[in-house]
Amino acid sequence: MSNGSFDVTKWREVLRRAKGALVRKGRTDQDAEDLVQEAWLRLACYKNANAVVEPEAFLMRAALNLSIDAYRAQRSRGEEILLEEVVLLDPMPGVEAVLLGRERLARFHVCLPRLNCRTREIFIAHRIDGMSYQEIARRHELSITAVEKHVAKATLLLTGWMEGW
Repeated sequence: MSNGSFDVTKWREVLRRAKGALVRKGRTDQDAEDLVQEAWLRLACYKNANAVVEPEAFLMRAALNLSIDAYRAQRSRGEEILLEEVVLLDPMPGVEAVLLGRERLARFHVCLPRLNCRTREIFIAHRIDGMSYQEIARRHELSITAVEKHVAKATLLLTGWMEGW
């Protein structure tokens, strides 16, 4: 083979080994195939102007160098993502979700006044205003346990009233 003769069977084996070496180095089958083809083209172009004593070694070294170059380029560019692999999500809720949300809010506004005044104030302070049980207890001069009971009572009543709608 080093005399320039072209033995198809032997070259297929050389190409298979080169591809196998690239796959063992972490390349996908498709990437390895592409790199071997590129190395084959480089060998052919180089042979037009220069004598190649060991074409198999040239091909293997060219394929490995191309793989290293591709890896370095990928690291500097970042990971490539094919557009077909990307799933675009709309963060906005759908029309049905918006409509159901508005309906629930309307129900909530009908049910909320049914709570007694103190329970409603404590519930709103905790769930709407984001106050802690300790802050609410200080404001209303209650124990933390009493505040917890008011919030639990309001939650239970509101959930029950809204369930039937």
